[in-house]
Amino acid sequence: MNKSTISDELFLRAQQSIPGGVNSPVRAFRAVGGHPRFMVSAKGPFMYDEDGNRYIDLINSWGPMILGHAAEIVQEAIMQAIPNSLSFGAPTRKEVEIAELIIDMVPSIEKVRMVNSGTEATMSAIRVARGYTGRDKIIKFEGCYHGHGDSFLIAAGSGAVTLGVPDSPGVTKGVALDTLTAPYNDLEAVKTLVEANKNQVAAIILEPVVGNMGLVIPQQGFLQDLRDLCDREGIVLIFDEVMTGFRLAPGGAQELFGITPDMSTLGKIIGGGMPVGAYGGKKEIMDFVAPAGPVYQAGTLSGNPIAMSAGMAMLTYLRNHPEVYTNLEATTARMVSGMQENMQKLGLNYTINRVGSMFSIFFTQQPVVDFASAQTSDTALFGRYFNSMLQKGVYLAPSQYETLFVSTAITDDLVDQYLQANYEALQEVHNS
Repeated sequence: MNKSTISDELFLRAQQSIPGGVNSPVRAFRAVGGHPRFMVSAKGPFMYDEDGNRYIDLINSWGPMILGHAAEIVQEAIMQAIPNSLSFGAPTRKEVEIAELIIDMVPSIEKVRMVNSGTEATMSAIRVARGYTGRDKIIKFEGCYHGHGDSFLIAAGSGAVTLGVPDSPGVTKGVALDTLTAPYNDLEAVKTLVEANKNQVAAIILEPVVGNMGLVIPQQGFLQDLRDLCDREGIVLIFDEVMTGFRLAPGGAQELFGITPDMSTLGKIIGGGMPVGAYGGKKEIMDFVAPAGPVYQAGTLSGNPIAMSAGMAMLTYLRNHPEVYTNLEATTARMVSGMQENMQKLGLNYTINRVGSMFSIFFTQQPVVDFASAQTSDTALFGRYFNSMLQKGVYLAPSQYETLFVSTAITDDLVDQYLQANYEALQEVHNS
């Protein structure tokens, strides 16, 4: 492929005006080396960079492009909405219609509030849970990323009862004291935290399928045990389904696993790729949100009419076409099965985790069930693998600790191309 000289120039230029040259850190390619590719367009399964290179895209804007890039049904909805104005700062019919649609599709949601990002959704959900319970502390899991809100940028201490410490400058120790952390899939650690902080925990928040330490699957009974614990202790259980919502099933991971949280946070797919988020849950909890209740949250662009139109088109299509999920399951299963065959041919033994149309390869031979086991991966090897795949025209997440997302635009021929690139890349990095 051509050297990305224009991308290189743009990256150098960007660093003069944008911190690190990017508007979201993982895009900087620091974890894998080299400079990021600057994209100029995308359609269906492909993205095109400033140098004219074409890539099979397995990030899909970190999940929302479930129908591929520039899906016609979404584009048409946006084009119809644009002439009516880009923003009103006043209620619209579309806000009501998409709220009703979300409530119809997501098992846990009886009322929903639209916001502008997944981070805004998780920050708001925690505030509401605290207001509803009258408690201050939350429990999150190591390696689960819930956006860049202060409460979530906390690393675990050495013991299960150890109070969190800030993981980023600018996060105060006071905030850290109210955030407790436990290893994912470790129920006993959660129970210990709850017992040590009796009647102080407002919420437990987690990704029901983790997408931010690579893909990590909840072990059998883990989600149900958390549900039971929260019921006993009066704790609000929050599923962060910003990635999994509407992707793993029409009702998200909670539908797939049959576990209903008290609150859910959503994003990405709701806007068909446009900036959007939402949080919702039980009526009695959501009625604590202003102006119905005392917990304040607001946003001038919340419920933006263009984003709502895109989201309505996307969600309506997914609800009315269940074959989307059948096809995604089959395509992704074929990709992962082919990767496993490639590794067998080459005598390699790495770990691949998959749920539905989300998967990750970990360059470690041990099972990956939490952040500690994910960190046994050979990140330098992943970096070489990533760059080899990039040179072969496959665009992966530029970090070992991210998840790949498959779209319905990936055809059987593209699966074959991906698997050939995968075989050659694995062979290259192990022979280098």
